[in-house]
Amino acid sequence: MKKLSTWYWIATIIFALMMLMDGFGGITQQEAGKEVLKHLGYPMYLLIIVGIAKLLGALAILQQKFVAIKEWAFAGFTINFIGAFASRAFVGDGVALLIPPLVALVIMFIPYILWKKIQANVKNS
Repeated sequence: MKKLSTWYWIATIIFALMMLMDGFGGITQQEAGKEVLKHLGYPMYLLIIVGIAKLLGALAILQQKFVAIKEWAFAGFTINFIGAFASRAFVGDGVALLIPPLVALVIMFIPYILWKKIQANVKNS
């Protein structure tokens, strides 16, 4: 159980840091984010909305008290990554631009699956 918990926290912190950095980039409206939104045809204010959501989601997955909030945060990240993939696909972007949202989705599922395993072990104890 200790080893599982260690891997969970490593994966969770790495993923949360990724989302904190991405969220901060959205809130500060970094040029790369603006270019992507323009390319996809979305309004610029979406950067701030999604940026705030990513910051809150990162905090939600780091906390241990509110299980439902943590579940919703993981769901939100899932919707975000699937939406990013779909948006890229709909505008006709190539495979090289379709892969990163899928990689982010896989990375997100690592802490999620480990968290679920820890929850199952606690319930069975």
